[in-house]
Amino acid sequence: MIRTLALTSVLLLPLAAGAQTTLPTAPYLPLELATQAAQAAVQACATEGYAVSVAVVARDGATKVLLKADNSGPHTVGSATGKAFTSAAMGRDTAGLAEFIASKPANNGMRDMDDRMVIQGGGLPVKFGNALVAGIGVGGAPNGDLDAQCAVAGLKAIGADV
Repeated sequence: MIRTLALTSVLLLPLAAGAQTTLPTAPYLPLELATQAAQAAVQACATEGYAVSVAVVARDGATKVLLKADNSGPHTVGSATGKAFTSAAMGRDTAGLAEFIASKPANNGMRDMDDRMVIQGGGLPVKFGNALVAGIGVGGAPNGDLDAQCAVAGLKAIGADV
């Protein structure tokens, strides 16, 4: 009986090996690069005299890095995190998304898709080629265009697409 089981196991082993599942792989933004991007964005804004917060979120929306500059306002954390989340979730810059919604009132419902979304300038997707790996958001400069300029500095610091 034991020999029969052993022989059957040996004969079925190639079938079991062939049935192995290959899990998909997905690119992601390593913590080291996320931290570099956030630090570069904070520094770019500081150079211009703006105390901001910068958030980098993973593709799934989880916060990887959050930096709050000294003397930045209490609202900047939520703003930066929401912009980063929105860019990662939608795969586009938040200023462009705001313009898209404003141009077609039928799209206004996008503002209510998720209460974590902040649809104002200052959030950018983090992409390497065709791979969307994260979102970066800046909050606290005098306007969204300036927030976005600091976010661009963060992307450039890590070699991400701008």
